[in-house]
Amino acid sequence: MKLLTPFKLGHIELKNRMVMAAMTRSRSFSDGMATDLMAEYYAQRASAGLILSEAINISADAVGSPFTPGLYTAAQVESWKKVTDAVHAQGGVIFAQLWHTGRVAHSVDRNGALPVAPSAIKIEGMQHFTSRGVKDFEIPREMTAADIRQTIDDYVQAAKNAIAAGFDGVELHAANGYLPQQFLSDSANLRTDEYGGSIENKARFTLDVMRALIGAVGGGKVGIKISPLHPYAGITFDDPSATYTYLINELNKLDFAFVELMKRSPMFPLLPHYPADDEIERFGKLVKHTLIAGTAYTRDTGEAELEKGIADLIAYGSAFLANPDLPRRFELGAELNTPDRATMFGGGEHGYTDYPVL
Repeated sequence: MKLLTPFKLGHIELKNRMVMAAMTRSRSFSDGMATDLMAEYYAQRASAGLILSEAINISADAVGSPFTPGLYTAAQVESWKKVTDAVHAQGGVIFAQLWHTGRVAHSVDRNGALPVAPSAIKIEGMQHFTSRGVKDFEIPREMTAADIRQTIDDYVQAAKNAIAAGFDGVELHAANGYLPQQFLSDSANLRTDEYGGSIENKARFTLDVMRALIGAVGGGKVGIKISPLHPYAGITFDDPSATYTYLINELNKLDFAFVELMKRSPMFPLLPHYPADDEIERFGKLVKHTLIAGTAYTRDTGEAELEKGIADLIAYGSAFLANPDLPRRFELGAELNTPDRATMFGGGEHGYTDYPVL
């Protein structure tokens, strides 16, 4: 099957076309350090062609949720080396997903500081998990021009730190309602400066960060994740096709490794004015880079997606969470373990490193 065939991602040889998607598991220390248990977890799943790490905070100002890891202190960088060493010892490849949560955050886990965002618009209709329980979102502080410059610098430093920690590359998390997508969004960005107003201006932040990352660590070590139609965290677009057609066409002018295109989660309804056709067909065909397709794929639908010839790789999330040996199970057509949703976030080895292998 095509899913199990090797693939050359720039200069990196992948053993198969199955990508372990980034999944927040909230198993790090409160100081953002990676743990021995995390090293075991990722090493167990090193049969993936490519592992995308859980989202990693690029700075103290990027933090949105408790028990999520960072890549902005020397101790954090050192702690990740045991993870990357463990994955490489098993013949795996791992990229660090770089994360700034923007307004998807709460001051209780930020030493009292309000979250920052393109505009001072709070998320309505949902609540946030914090170290002190579930809370309503707050009105974020609008970022200044200096804040934006500092944040781009923070992305660059985090990318350099990731390479120093042994990661094979980095992925900009520009999906799921986090900071880059907040800049892109019509519902979260009401700025009137060079980072707001037109589609071109709203895309500027994401493109500025991508150019900076490519300059810092080399395009072969950089990817980006986007989610054009996924409305998580109050993200909406007046015309998502126009926004993402522009963004993808501008990304096509840059030299980097891959675009991960996340389809809308089936748990979220399609917004009335959004296109109802397949996102891989609509947006994936525009992408000139290696394309990773993600969201709710199975063995058969992933294989069928590759056969269409638009996507090069398929990302699997909860299936990899519950099945450390997922490629082997696909090869044999074996039954899959069922993910335990109660243990997905926080806790210890239960629901993390204790899923059985064949």
